[in-house]
Amino acid sequence: MITTFILSIIMMAGLFLLLWSAVALIQDKKFFTSAPKEAQAVIQPKEERFPGAHALGYALGIFAILLMGGAVIYGCWDGIRSNYSFWQFFVRFLIMLWGLKLFDILFFDYYLLCRSKFFSHYYPEVADLYGPHLFGYNRKQHLVHIIVCLFLAALIAWICTLL
Repeated sequence: MITTFILSIIMMAGLFLLLWSAVALIQDKKFFTSAPKEAQAVIQPKEERFPGAHALGYALGIFAILLMGGAVIYGCWDGIRSNYSFWQFFVRFLIMLWGLKLFDILFFDYYLLCRSKFFSHYYPEVADLYGPHLFGYNRKQHLVHIIVCLFLAALIAWICTLL
């Protein structure tokens, strides 16, 4: 169980690194499709913060994706090595995926979007738009993700039991 929580934390770190690389370094509007519509309308194209910022952002983004994928792969390998059953795999990946979703809701949406100046630091034009009133603007999307996590955890668990 400790391994599952460590892997969940690794996935959370990867997700934050992915967000930070997109917001702070890549700064391409196409990565803001999950942002509130009002913010998408006012975000202006940005020049590189420093030479090579976009390349560094893409490299960090790729690293973050590999980090999250590596956590899933290690979770599979460790479970196979420990002779996990389908249900043990299912619970492991459900904890990891729902933990990641909870991190998204509490840290990204509640704290970064609604309480801190994270986004307005990089995009001053959204400073007046972001605040506590936005919490829950994407609740339907979160509910869909929570349900999809059930099926995704079952799929990964099934694949792991076949290996």
